[in-house]
Amino acid sequence: MRDENAIPDIVDLLVPLRRYARALTRDALRADDLVHDTLVRALEAKGTLRPNTNLRTWMMTVLHNVFIDEQRRRQVEVRHADALVRMHDETSPPAQEGQVRLAQIREAFATLPEEQRAALHLVTIEGMAYADAAAVLGIPIGTLMSRLGRGRAALRAFEEGARPGRETDDAPSATRIPRPPLRLVSGNGTPRRAAGDS
Repeated sequence: MRDENAIPDIVDLLVPLRRYARALTRDALRADDLVHDTLVRALEAKGTLRPNTNLRTWMMTVLHNVFIDEQRRRQVEVRHADALVRMHDETSPPAQEGQVRLAQIREAFATLPEEQRAALHLVTIEGMAYADAAAVLGIPIGTLMSRLGRGRAALRAFEEGARPGRETDDAPSATRIPRPPLRLVSGNGTPRRAAGDS
């Protein structure tokens, strides 16, 4: 790959790089720092680029590796980022129904484990092929598929739990399925009426 083509190509990748960085960090400022560090590392390592290398996959891999290095160095816990997201949501102005739903989906996505978030972002948002996404994450395709499956199942569970009309313990007693009265069984196996039974 010729150097005169490398810089414009990397500039063209800034938008998907920043999207992926935000999916990983869940914070706009940290995402910008991550993209900056990625560009610095990529420029330092551009001499190692082999001809015909897929630049997009390579840059996503560099970004992912920079993120992992940062996590190891700073030992940042996931719940710290969750607190930042909650603080942002609390200061946001009231939104219309569609925006509220989008915020709920974003919140559900943010609660996923890091490895599931990364896999879902690369495949569903960036539209990367499974092989490319697995290469970015440095994992076998089977592991990627497993993470995608678990992530999608968690989002489906959230969706089902968020639907109106779902029965909860706080629902009025009229909407609950009546439970049979509690019966005590004596030592010989004969049912006895519990205290308060009529």
